[in-house]
Amino acid sequence: MQTTKELTAIDVAMLLKLLANQDNPLKQTELSEQLYIAQSEVSRSISRLDYAQLYSKYNKSVNRLNTFEFLVYGVKYAFPVQPGSIVRGIPTAHSAPPLSDLIISQENYVWAYAKGTIRGQHIEPFYKNLPKASLVDSKFYGLLALIDTLRVGKQREIAIAKEKLEQNIIHGK
Repeated sequence: MQTTKELTAIDVAMLLKLLANQDNPLKQTELSEQLYIAQSEVSRSISRLDYAQLYSKYNKSVNRLNTFEFLVYGVKYAFPVQPGSIVRGIPTAHSAPPLSDLIISQENYVWAYAKGTIRGQHIEPFYKNLPKASLVDSKFYGLLALIDTLRVGKQREIAIAKEKLEQNIIHGK
């Protein structure tokens, strides 16, 4: 079995799910069910996050400062994305809450999803089942949208997303 210590795109989603549920930690089986990934992948992901000092599997807590730094300054370089063709899907980046009320834009960004509500430029999600997983947890969905804003947004959108992430991660609001 391959044991890698490098973070994967699933690890970013896992970190955000753990952060979204910090007040009520989920068991690995619940994480597997809610993220639509195998339980073995949950275990490997948590181990990689622990190794990267973003999460403590012993305390079952997110290292908020390291997480903020990684998400704001590292994710867009480690997991770059370019907007693609126009598809039907679930809004993301500034097209989704919590930024959709603050930023008016003619450009919509979406994760492709057959039951999606709007059309927009396709943004590749961190993993295949992420759009489906985001529908059951609004806090998780909001964090994902903020991260996608950092990955594809313009300067003003990125500044607002950073501020929202700081409030959410550092200050726990």
